[in-house]
Amino acid sequence: MDKSLTTTLLFSFFLLISLSVSSLAQSCSSNSSFSRNRIYSACNDLSQLSCSLHWNYHQSNMTADIAFRKTGASTSNWIAWALNPTGGRMAGSQALVAYQQSNGTMRVYTAQVGATGSMPPAALSFEVPSISAEIVGGDMIIFATLQLSTSLVSTNQVWQEGPLSGEAPVQHPLNAENRQSVGTVNFVSGSVTSTGAATTPKDRRRNVHGVLNAVSWGILMPVGIIIARYLKVFKSAGPAWFYLHAICQTSGYAVGVAGWATGIKLGSDSPGITYDTHRKLGITIFALGTLQVLALLLRPKPDHKYRLYWNIYHHTIGYTTVILSIVNIFEGFDVLDREKNWRKAYIGVLIFLGAVAVVLEAVTWLIVIKRKKTASSDKHVNGVNGYGSRVQQTA
Repeated sequence: MDKSLTTTLLFSFFLLISLSVSSLAQSCSSNSSFSRNRIYSACNDLSQLSCSLHWNYHQSNMTADIAFRKTGASTSNWIAWALNPTGGRMAGSQALVAYQQSNGTMRVYTAQVGATGSMPPAALSFEVPSISAEIVGGDMIIFATLQLSTSLVSTNQVWQEGPLSGEAPVQHPLNAENRQSVGTVNFVSGSVTSTGAATTPKDRRRNVHGVLNAVSWGILMPVGIIIARYLKVFKSAGPAWFYLHAICQTSGYAVGVAGWATGIKLGSDSPGITYDTHRKLGITIFALGTLQVLALLLRPKPDHKYRLYWNIYHHTIGYTTVILSIVNIFEGFDVLDREKNWRKAYIGVLIFLGAVAVVLEAVTWLIVIKRKKTASSDKHVNGVNGYGSRVQQTA
């Protein structure tokens, strides 16, 4: 029983590690469930604002049924998706606008966006036979049927979100993400490009920094602790639990050092931009992780008189490092504001690890209690036999 359970647990741990990096990003195809059993043959993740576009194009009459989805939408914000054959900008575009009203119902309408960004209701330069909107599971979705012309089959697209003032949309923020929410769409080929959001080397380093630290400090380190705390209880694990623990922790530290180095580089390349809490926590975590690694060189033998104090130190630093790492990973997600799917995926990983820990805590306690009962019973039996034999010898 111990052997099969240990094998299952080890398989689960390493399956989790192998899947965690890929799970940090989700595609529109994995988020393509819509009400009324709507199904779309084409979908593309848009580069900014956690949005995606889904559609069916009907060649015979040049219409397109579209669904524009904003993941993690705020009910205090409006969303909009637009076509603009005159250029890659919001001003002058033909837009579909939606938001939730104070009474909980959705308002959705068409608008020709003015030069100042105003979006009063207006008919578009092309027909929109149907339009509706809904908010489901935190996602705000606009559904519409568009009657396209030849010039609109492949053209510029723009998407946005911004705040409401009372019941009216007002100017969207002018940060980098909003300014880069522009690209092209080809309804026939199914291709989408993001002309306004070319990935810069700094963007790539930020993403690499985030993934390295989430996987190292936020996944490998907790998995190593779970292995050390629970697998050693199973006799069939033998010394393997220690080697697995050491592999997880040293690998986590090595990957974490790479993530820390990319963070230092990002800081030096971004003068005037500081994330104080994230930076201070990162330095603290790196220092604690380094102390843990150095402490391995001073680890006393199990029967040494100082081994108890070393164990207390080792456990305290280890748990503190993991707790601070998880906090700092969420600080990093706040910096990478647009990567809300990463946050959701990591929360899922933490829930999984927490569930595994709870189950193992219960299982290992049952095993320990059972062993104590067995040991107590054996001691009692040996004591009786020993007393009987001594009486016989005396006789």
